[in-house]
Amino acid sequence: MKELFDVHCHMVPGVDDGAADLEESLAMLKMQHEDGVRKIIITPHYRRRMFETPAKKVHEQFLKLQEAAKKEYPDMSLYLGCELHSNMDLQDILEKRKYVTMAGSSYVLLEFSEGDSAQHIRERVYNVLSCGYEPIIAHVERYQATVKSVGFSSDLVDMGARLQVNVESILGKYTWGAKRYCRKLMKEDLLGFVGSDSHNTKTRIPNIGAGAAYVSKKMGEAYAERIFHDNPMEILRDAGNVAISLQGVSTWKGIQNEILHIMDSRPVRKIYLFYDSDMLGNTAVYNLSLIHI
Repeated sequence: MKELFDVHCHMVPGVDDGAADLEESLAMLKMQHEDGVRKIIITPHYRRRMFETPAKKVHEQFLKLQEAAKKEYPDMSLYLGCELHSNMDLQDILEKRKYVTMAGSSYVLLEFSEGDSAQHIRERVYNVLSCGYEPIIAHVERYQATVKSVGFSSDLVDMGARLQVNVESILGKYTWGAKRYCRKLMKEDLLGFVGSDSHNTKTRIPNIGAGAAYVSKKMGEAYAERIFHDNPMEILRDAGNVAISLQGVSTWKGIQNEILHIMDSRPVRKIYLFYDSDMLGNTAVYNLSLIHI
């Protein structure tokens, strides 16, 4: 099997309820390495009135771990992400880039509370999409609204969301209902990603290797490689791409201004423009070769 990814874990030391210090972070990293994981997107919590560690501190702590990891495991790559809770002002955070996305890509790991309604989940997913980002719904098997309706889960995918489940749920270590739901997602080809959601080395441990082996046995190696390697690679390839909403922009100069504003605030590799084909009456105006990027 190809090298494994973990796209959801809490290993940055001392910033949330994950690893308490660098020693514990490295112990978790050792477990990941022994499991065959070679690329990790670490996703500290950001949630109102619970986890609000300043972004600067999160980044500083991540760099300390990244530097230590290079010495211990030079064949591993670490990337910084964020698990953003839906109770935050998502539009403000995303537009002002107060916290990082998944490895600097257009993907956002979005967490909900267990009892959130289907309407709330749908609205928050739309909020993220309308800002030009792609939501990944974290541990989707925890929410009552999704677990009780695979149809609703399918609707979210149709909207543009991606679904992530925790490896412990696939293995049946969360609840039987969660395991059954994960199996349905796989059979319906709705599952995008699997993460460990690991927090420590004792109770919420990294266990990606066991999950990949289980999925390979049940669904075939090609399927396992897709959700444990190929799909996560999409996130890394996407890093540096930007999606721009042109709602309310009615001139080419206005489009240029939107693009230049984005380029001033972040590194850009590609720009995708989403628009109504009749908005300006001339699709040639969207040729990006007309501006210098």
